[in-house]
Amino acid sequence: MEIKSKYASLLQTLGPGFLLAGAAIGVSHLVQATRAGADYGLIMIVFLALACISKYPFLEFGPRYFAATGKNLISGYKALGKFPFYSCMVITIGTMFVIQASVTVVTAGLAEQLFGFGLSAFVWSIIILAFCIALLLIGKYPGLDLSMKTIVSFLAVVTLVAVLMSANTEAAVTAVNRKPPSVWNRAGLAFIISFMGWMPIPIDASIWHSIWAKAKSAQNGLMPRKKNAFIDFNVGYLSAAVMGLLFLLLGFFVMFGTEQHFANNSIIFSAQLIELYGQTLGEWSKFIISVAAFVTMLSTTLTVTDAYPRVFSEFLFSEETETTISVTKKWNVYWICILIVPTLALFILFFMGTSFTRLIDFATALSFLSAPFLAWFNYKLVTGNQVAEKDKPGKYYRAFSLFCFGMLVIFTFIYLYTLV
Repeated sequence: MEIKSKYASLLQTLGPGFLLAGAAIGVSHLVQATRAGADYGLIMIVFLALACISKYPFLEFGPRYFAATGKNLISGYKALGKFPFYSCMVITIGTMFVIQASVTVVTAGLAEQLFGFGLSAFVWSIIILAFCIALLLIGKYPGLDLSMKTIVSFLAVVTLVAVLMSANTEAAVTAVNRKPPSVWNRAGLAFIISFMGWMPIPIDASIWHSIWAKAKSAQNGLMPRKKNAFIDFNVGYLSAAVMGLLFLLLGFFVMFGTEQHFANNSIIFSAQLIELYGQTLGEWSKFIISVAAFVTMLSTTLTVTDAYPRVFSEFLFSEETETTISVTKKWNVYWICILIVPTLALFILFFMGTSFTRLIDFATALSFLSAPFLAWFNYKLVTGNQVAEKDKPGKYYRAFSLFCFGMLVIFTFIYLYTLV
């Protein structure tokens, strides 16, 4: 009975990790990881591993803090002081419109590839954002939670099959035998940082995870056990990391060593991406892959569209002062932001035109530059007096976390060097 009870408790806890994976497996994987493998080859696996390792503790501190305190990270930042709280607010406002625009325009390109209506990426972006807004206002968290579990599992299976089949092609033999280009130049280093910026997911997603965990807890009326919260997080994080590797390998096996290069246009890029799968799985697979890729990016757009209004409403109304009136006001802010953020993202897309890869490189670089700040804030939260001693990381894990923090700082200075 006890084992069954623990199993049922785990199943009730699972959810926020899948949302994390759903948000992660998007632009960073479909675009950046595939480009990395296609342009630079297997050397990029090293930087993929560095990104996943260096960010892990600071993203893990999100579910750790929530499981220990029952509060989201924004409440923690507020308790830390004005600098962490307002720094987080500035970082969020400075990146959310560009990130919303980036994930939406990739989804738009895949929508045109799937449906072929002859619409521009901008028009598709309007349609997609309108759909996401309507779905979130109607289905709210439960609908978001259920869809992510299905989508992430489906795409993982399809991509794994594509990679295994692509490894046995002539293009893969050519790729393996070709000498990779140097990454030790300004252009290479700049791409590495932009690649690592969202791989497997930005550190500010730790804030999203803690808010989604709170929503999940409110949905089922249970506070997760610390062990279950870690399992949920690790399932999502590991899924995102493995999927990043699969997309990198797919780009490498099919395009590395050929004369093909990804276009700087979301619709053309999407056609090239689907062609990658078609070359390895056969023409019959293109429709299935088009659906899978579109639904995946739609899920990413959906989670991002949900995340930023939730975050901003938490900035204005903290958990400590929640009353019936403040909860109502919080939802009012959510509804306002869910209209404002996509609208301003559309303005960015309108003026950027079709240069979506430049937009994505810029957005990922912004996320990476903000990573050391958020990493340090998260570390201070889980090692400070807000968390009980039994829930704090041990001394070896703290040492590992500080080592990872040092890596993030070094990478940031390397990127700044490429800009000089």
